Amino acid sequence: MTVTDATTGTSGTGAIAPDRVVAVVGAGTMGQGIAQVALLAGHRVRLYDVVAEQAHAGVGAILARLERLTEKGRLTEDARSAAALRLEQSTSLADLADSALVVEAVVERLPVKQELFAAIEEVVADDCVLATNTSSLSVTAIAGALRRPGRFVGLHFFNPAPLLPLVEVVSGFATDEDVAALAYATAKAWGKTPVRCTDTPGFIVNRLARPFYAEAFAVYEERGADPATIDAVLRECGGFKMGAFELTDLIGQDVNEAVTRSVWESFFQHPKFVPSLAQRRLVESGRHGRKSGRGWYAYGEGEQAPEPHTAPHAPAPEAIVARGDLGPAEPLLELFEAAGVKVTRADGGSDDVIGGRIDLPGGGQLRPADGRHSFESGEHATISFDLALDYVRAPRIALSTAAGTPPAVLEEAVGLFQAAGKRVSVIGDVPGMIVARTVAMLVDLAADAVDRGVASAEDVDTAMRLGVNYPAGPLEWGAAVGFRRIRELLAELHERYPTGRYAPAPGTIRRGYEEHQESGDSR
Repeated sequence: MTVTDATTGTSGTGAIAPDRVVAVVGAGTMGQGIAQVALLAGHRVRLYDVVAEQAHAGVGAILARLERLTEKGRLTEDARSAAALRLEQSTSLADLADSALVVEAVVERLPVKQELFAAIEEVVADDCVLATNTSSLSVTAIAGALRRPGRFVGLHFFNPAPLLPLVEVVSGFATDEDVAALAYATAKAWGKTPVRCTDTPGFIVNRLARPFYAEAFAVYEERGADPATIDAVLRECGGFKMGAFELTDLIGQDVNEAVTRSVWESFFQHPKFVPSLAQRRLVESGRHGRKSGRGWYAYGEGEQAPEPHTAPHAPAPEAIVARGDLGPAEPLLELFEAAGVKVTRADGGSDDVIGGRIDLPGGGQLRPADGRHSFESGEHATISFDLALDYVRAPRIALSTAAGTPPAVLEEAVGLFQAAGKRVSVIGDVPGMIVARTVAMLVDLAADAVDRGVASAEDVDTAMRLGVNYPAGPLEWGAAVGFRRIRELLAELHERYPTGRYAPAPGTIRRGYEEHQESGDSR
């Protein structure tokens, strides 16, 4: 397909000109949101729904939102009036004939979408771009029924579309490059932050976000910690805005589980995407989250959110010995010193990549989470501490140790972190703990996606920061932690869970070697 000047306009942006018509098919919440975005970008917008009453209601809802924006001072009265004049309800697909772009936001069923676009194709001009807002179906498959599949592209907005900036621009197998470029430029002209990706299950965000939920559920299934504690550690130690349990309750357990299952099945049941049995049972029980009044948590009247496990006060040790390289946890030593704990640096870490440790005066050893059980440490009582986004600012830290660790040794570790101003959650002896294994898996999937040409590294990080509000892009986080550490943590997890789920991807392994290529370290 060749994009004509009439479509792109002459502004030099490469976007669909604002004086061209944009049609939105499907007048539900998402369709209304997309229509509002195009409308406020200056387009004439036609809203169509197979149920005429739904389209009428959709137009009314958009006009009401424009009125509220005006009342709040975010839209002038003149702009509101002009936008209202540009919005029309369409009662027939024939009304869309002069559209430059048609965006579909109907039910997520492949036959329905294929039939719809086949009908639209018979109405619109050959240079009209056809786009689907699907979040779970194959863009290639939807376009497979078209005579001109090159003009078809995915435009995946996030809900609510008027507020969330991210748009995934998805190229199907047959999508013409100039069509994808046009869609990207148009989304950008509409004030969005577009990212480019190929047609892979889950695209960028829904593909790469799976470990955030899966690892939290796995820790729960292994009886490592309760949902409230896991959520608190993810928020206060990992820096995530919400924990996995509270977030899936908000999304809807049925919706989140369905997306996970869809990605898993689309990847031919690949072990890296295996759904959670605990979540499946939750869905089967009808506990779908906030909308049903109960999910992982209860939301009925008078219900109080459960408190995470927080260790009681314990005295801090007077002195500790730091050995080897603690990697991203090095800033902790300054915090301990500022709290009045004497810190002595000494050689004698380990030859492992994740080899640093802190010796406690009672004979215990503190180690960064490395993918091993604490009971494997041998003669010394080992206490693992979890990865943090920012060890200085994190208000909480998680500790993990074997059941036989002397209480006095655990108290020393708890008191040490409490002296540094941290709340402490003690969890079960779970390899990789909570944040470390979650981040390692996010980094691994992101590296693999980039190497497979799904998206650029920049677009992957942008998508995960904006699409699911992560505190850092996964590749950015991987570079900060160190890909060698990520690789070794995953290798240790893979040894303990030999299903393939934690096997480091070739891209993670390669990046680990590249980090120390100049030093000649081949580990």
